[in-house]
Amino acid sequence: MKLPEEFVNKMQSLMGDEFNSYLESYKKPRFYGLRVNTLKISVDEFLKISPFHLEPVPWTTDGFYYREGDNPGRHPYYYAGLYYIQEPSAMLPGAVIGVKPGDRVLDLCAAPGGKSVQMAAQLKGQGLLVANDINTDRVKALVKNIELCGIRNAIVLNDSPGKLAKNFEGFFDKIMVDAPCSGEGMFRKDEDAVKSWEKFKCEKCSCMQWDILGQVDKMLKPGGVILYSTCTFSPEEDELMIERFMDAHEGVYELLEIPKKGGMEGGRSEWAGGKYDFSKAARLWPHKLDGEGHFAALIRKLSLDEMLQKASTAELNHFNERSFEKSHAINGPDALKGFNKDLSEFINNNTTLDLKGFAFQKGNNFYHLPEACPDLSGLKVAKFGWYLGENSPKGFVPSHSLAVSLKGEEMKRKITFSSDSRETNSYLKGETLIDSSEKGYTGICVDGYSLGWAKQTGDMLKNLYPKGWRKMA
Repeated sequence: MKLPEEFVNKMQSLMGDEFNSYLESYKKPRFYGLRVNTLKISVDEFLKISPFHLEPVPWTTDGFYYREGDNPGRHPYYYAGLYYIQEPSAMLPGAVIGVKPGDRVLDLCAAPGGKSVQMAAQLKGQGLLVANDINTDRVKALVKNIELCGIRNAIVLNDSPGKLAKNFEGFFDKIMVDAPCSGEGMFRKDEDAVKSWEKFKCEKCSCMQWDILGQVDKMLKPGGVILYSTCTFSPEEDELMIERFMDAHEGVYELLEIPKKGGMEGGRSEWAGGKYDFSKAARLWPHKLDGEGHFAALIRKLSLDEMLQKASTAELNHFNERSFEKSHAINGPDALKGFNKDLSEFINNNTTLDLKGFAFQKGNNFYHLPEACPDLSGLKVAKFGWYLGENSPKGFVPSHSLAVSLKGEEMKRKITFSSDSRETNSYLKGETLIDSSEKGYTGICVDGYSLGWAKQTGDMLKNLYPKGWRKMA
């Protein structure tokens, strides 16, 4: 691999005697990883059924290395959302940000969604995840991955951090900023990153990062936490960026310790101004561990009385009446009867769901969130909460999002096929299945894990697997 001469000279100056060892890492193969989606299956349960050769990733409890030839993206378990394919080093930020059930979490630069679905698993269906990306094309992949992983408590936005800051003042407990960067840590994994480096050097990226961080403080509660990460080595985008942010909010933030595992090191305080202890941050070097280059810093906003007083009014949720014709607080399936009869009948007849929280209606479409809707006025919404389905002249039509978010045991009517069966492969290709049963919607599962819906019509099951999700071969 031919590295840009300017990059090589800079790294040699930064790393000194360590540079040759670093350079040798480019001769080694990259590493491949997947992370178990614990919203759908526990790690222990997955290891019992996994067909892959797996070794644990040291810095997360749900991540594993797999061999290149395993090809997990083709397996039916991928289509069931049992795992997310992710570069091993990229698993660190979500593992250490400390999300807890009930938190309000923002993933500000979220696409394609690896860190979003990781944090959603930690929420365990409680609280709220807001995943945002300003790129309209990339946000489509973000929506798909959130649906595939069965996340019920997420809102996906497609807007600028500045616009979000106007709606979410003091709203979030945790904010993930996986910032756009020069991508130097991905050179071994992706040669395109080498080509794009000439266009997106650290000077340009650091300007974007500073603009993004300029909005983050406004949205974080006192006592809340920011996880800032990049996949680059550049101090201007890493230690110096965090130093600049903390200087701009002097006395408000503190660096928290990130546990060092599997060969990772602390940040380089000598690459910054020496005011902060960057050994508490984390650097992942490709010549020192099994993964690509990454930087992560965990910073906490202090709980000062002045900030607490300012945040008190921001704690109020504002339901956006202009976006939804109807909202309804629910506590169990029977409560849906007062909201919509067709929706209530489908949920009760076809699932064992015990819904709590809030149901929403816009036009003929129905949604659910575990808490009241935040103020979304003026924002581009790519996905709102858990999309349950829609009313049609022929009755309620359940969404694919509803199906893939259900556990097998939550489906009253289902057919399950083995992962290596002809029927599973046929279903994922969108083909009709032959089966005789009671007419109506039926859940299709692989080894007990939901894939989607089919509709029983006589001796056939009409395949309702979305066209854009189907296997090509």
